[in-house]
Amino acid sequence: MGFNSNNNQNLLSKIATNNGHGENSPYFDGWKAYDSNPYHPTQNPTGVIQMGLAENELCFDLIKEWVVNNPKASIFTAEGANEFKGIAIYQDYHGLPELRKGVAKFMGKVRGDRVTFDLDRIVMSGGATGAHEMLAFCLADPGEAFLVPTPYYAG
Repeated sequence: MGFNSNNNQNLLSKIATNNGHGENSPYFDGWKAYDSNPYHPTQNPTGVIQMGLAENELCFDLIKEWVVNNPKASIFTAEGANEFKGIAIYQDYHGLPELRKGVAKFMGKVRGDRVTFDLDRIVMSGGATGAHEMLAFCLADPGEAFLVPTPYYAG
């Protein structure tokens, strides 16, 4: 039996065959608005801050500064290339110590330096999905569930 476009619509769900999953989706309207008019604190203070997609471009300057200041801790630099194995294995269970230290310091700064955060009590996650999974494993017993309405990656 051959596979043609008529059979395609019968074999796949309406979600898979509709035209709204790609760039034509309203989901991407926010990205397009941001792309054409991005926020900048001094150069474009009335621009769009993109908070509706998984892409977050607001902290690249901070990440770049951290990588420059911590070349041995970053596997993205020549100085850190030899440390790749140790960093990759260690951070699977603990999170990169230098990053956790930076997060602890930043969180203290955000709180006006009235509070300190123990870097050994900070757990890092690769994103909201991973964080939700870790929390579910830590907080839920078998058979229990969480209702998580946001963040939601509609793509």
